[in-house]
Amino acid sequence: MDYSTTSSGFRQRKLQQKARMRNATPDGAEPSQLFDDTSTGRRAAGPGFRGSEAAGAGYPGQALLSDPMSNLAMAYGSSLASQGKQIVDKNLDRFIPISKLKYYFAVDTVYVGRKLGLLVFPYMHQNWEVSYQQDTPVAPRFDINAPDLYIPAMAFITYILVAGLALGTQNRFSPEILGMQASSALVWLIIEVLATLLSLYLVTVNTDLTTIDLIAFSGYKYVGMIVGVVAGLLFGRTGYYLMLLWCCIAIFVFMIKTLRLKILSEAAAEGVLVRGAKNQLRMYLTMAIAGLQPVFMYWLTYHLVR
Repeated sequence: MDYSTTSSGFRQRKLQQKARMRNATPDGAEPSQLFDDTSTGRRAAGPGFRGSEAAGAGYPGQALLSDPMSNLAMAYGSSLASQGKQIVDKNLDRFIPISKLKYYFAVDTVYVGRKLGLLVFPYMHQNWEVSYQQDTPVAPRFDINAPDLYIPAMAFITYILVAGLALGTQNRFSPEILGMQASSALVWLIIEVLATLLSLYLVTVNTDLTTIDLIAFSGYKYVGMIVGVVAGLLFGRTGYYLMLLWCCIAIFVFMIKTLRLKILSEAAAEGVLVRGAKNQLRMYLTMAIAGLQPVFMYWLTYHLVR
């Protein structure tokens, strides 16, 4: 009885030992898992995973920026861009003096108001000389006698708008007619400036007048043209002729007072009697430039009022 129980227990232990030997791996490690355990929502990282994750932790361009050849190429490209900008600025300033244009737009509200009053009523103004500071003319906002481009530019645009309004009240408005009006005014301005430059060259006048100065002085007449057209819209042709006549006389006096300091000799500017053929030519040229302003003012506005 005891012998049979002992032998059966021994056989049972032998079978269990054989089963454990079949399931065990040769190196004593745990048996391989047939399926991944996804109960935790994330798979355990393998031995090479952390290294690759750390290597890719930087931003995408880090490898490019760390390359010395890439840095050299970027520096070379930046130097080429800066050199190209300098060349463009130099050549642009040769044809369009940007630094000088800033001077002609250095205005403020007080200057604009006083200059408009001077253009409409120049009879009481005494000192017409431009102020200088270390051989450089001061900015227009500090000197009412200095020429500017702000008023001529704004007056030209306003003149085109007022012309469109006048044509619209007469049922004659169309984009083509308004475009012709703007281009005609611009072409006549260019012709006037070129003719003045040619006259100054032929008379051999040594003056500090620049092309931009002539554009500014020629553009001041648009202020009187606007006043005349607006008066015509409000009071008819009688109001147009009266206000245009007033503005024509005012711009003529303004141009004479201003240009005589630029074109005539120093003696003539001081009020001394003009002598000599050259000074006579300069005086006639000054009066001709001033006399052209009323002619253009009437020519560019008479058809806008009926």
